Amino acid sequence: MPLDNRMKLDIVVPVLNEEQTLGTGIRTLHRFLSQELPLGWHITIADNGSTDSTLQLAQQLCDEMEGVGYIHIPEKGRGLALRLAWLKSPAAVVAYMDVDLSTELEALPRLLAALEGGAHIAIGSRLHTISQVRRSFKREVLSRGYNLIIRALFRAPFRDAQCGFKALTDVAARDLVPQVRNQNWFFDTELLLLAAHRGYTVHEVPVTWKEDPDSRVKMWKTVAEDLRGLLRLRLNFWGLTGKRADD
Repeated sequence: MPLDNRMKLDIVVPVLNEEQTLGTGIRTLHRFLSQELPLGWHITIADNGSTDSTLQLAQQLCDEMEGVGYIHIPEKGRGLALRLAWLKSPAAVVAYMDVDLSTELEALPRLLAALEGGAHIAIGSRLHTISQVRRSFKREVLSRGYNLIIRALFRAPFRDAQCGFKALTDVAARDLVPQVRNQNWFFDTELLLLAAHRGYTVHEVPVTWKEDPDSRVKMWKTVAEDLRGLLRLRLNFWGLTGKRADD
């Protein structure tokens, strides 16, 4: 799908109790987009269930900078935040990234170039052969192990399901997102597996990525959620429950 100056990109930044990092992250993203991207763009801060001053800060940032908006979602769940923000967006391309900007923004034009080249979904991959990644040994082992399981179970055409740096066309989003059941951390994996199952093209781009030491991810709880989700999709895709996952 060709991208041109009329194209509008909506980048959703889901946040939960991020009063310490929200201002820096959004200002850095806004500055990068203003300087580097010629196409029309918008930043949507998706506050999902914050109990600190994140929502008030989001409102201030919207008043301070053109092209920044916010939505407030009372319930927690990153997948829920993305679902509501993406399906509400009028943009031709929807994306998301983590507020800590663990993935360097120089990779963003590569996501858009992949969509321009015909991909339906473009994702950052920390497991790409030329990606530069700094993270703990434990997270490295868990991530590689998880993605090996995905490739073994589904023959997935991608290597990194979990990197918080993705973009997709509005057509793909409106078709796939309503079919995703998980509203939390497994949302990314389920979206990508549904996309591959339904014949959408998923393109990975290399990234420079560094681990956030203040990550809010509850690792072992997330691992359990992910494994349950993989089992559910495996059963559905292979027809053992009598229905397809995208029914």
